Amino acid sequence: MLNRKHLFALPAVAALTFGLAACGSDTDAKADSDAEDDGVIRIGASVTPHAEILEFVNDNLAEDAGIELDIETYDDYVLPNRALDEGDLDANFYQHLPFFEEQVEDHGFEFDHFDGVHIEPFALYSNDHDSIEALPEGATIGVTNDPANQVRALDLFVDAGLLEIDEDAGADASLLDITDNPNDFDFVELDPEQLVHSLDDTDASVINGNFALEADLNPATDSIAIEDGEGNPFSNFVVFRSEDSDRESLQTLDELLRSDDVRDFIEETWDDGEVIPAF
Repeated sequence: MLNRKHLFALPAVAALTFGLAACGSDTDAKADSDAEDDGVIRIGASVTPHAEILEFVNDNLAEDAGIELDIETYDDYVLPNRALDEGDLDANFYQHLPFFEEQVEDHGFEFDHFDGVHIEPFALYSNDHDSIEALPEGATIGVTNDPANQVRALDLFVDAGLLEIDEDAGADASLLDITDNPNDFDFVELDPEQLVHSLDDTDASVINGNFALEADLNPATDSIAIEDGEGNPFSNFVVFRSEDSDRESLQTLDELLRSDDVRDFIEETWDDGEVIPAF
């Protein structure tokens, strides 16, 4: 769909003085940047709900706004940032602030981001028990091995009065920060995409919203505990390379994603609250 254009530098004309070349460099660079922004954005996204939201924008709003989306879907949390860093993508849409900050710190990515678009509530699911309070002593609980999200899983148990965590750990809390586990729950760390498949082997598992939706699990109706959406700091946003912060097509995409049309689409498509607008 996207035909990439490669720009080649032309040799400088020998008759031009160094001073003239220097004066024209900023203007030429801006012209090259403008030429490269043809309105087509190659964007990576998780399948649900991110790609679905982007498809709505592309089908209903993008043309009138002068942009076009080339959407590439991913089923993990590693490749979209790597592809963005290597220039295979212009942007991605799948992550929230704690994960973003962890990735930038760990990998040295020169990325920036827009404001949040939506929240996918974390929720606890079980094939055997109908409430978090009904979990037996010694129950095996599947949780994500993603440090940026593990605190969200633990907070479900803290809010239910079934666990205590060191308050000093804050948003970085992990299994190592549990200070009181009166029911001796056995927390098992798994890759986030594997948690859906763990339900037959655990008493319960805390599953990321996008993976739950892909497995036809509704966080609002199928879970036995769900995090609160109000004031939730884990809204998902569009990420791009810092060098592209002034790219007009990306700014237009951000405006569309946080428009009334997209708000209505989210609320009508996920009308049980399994996906919540963040704007």
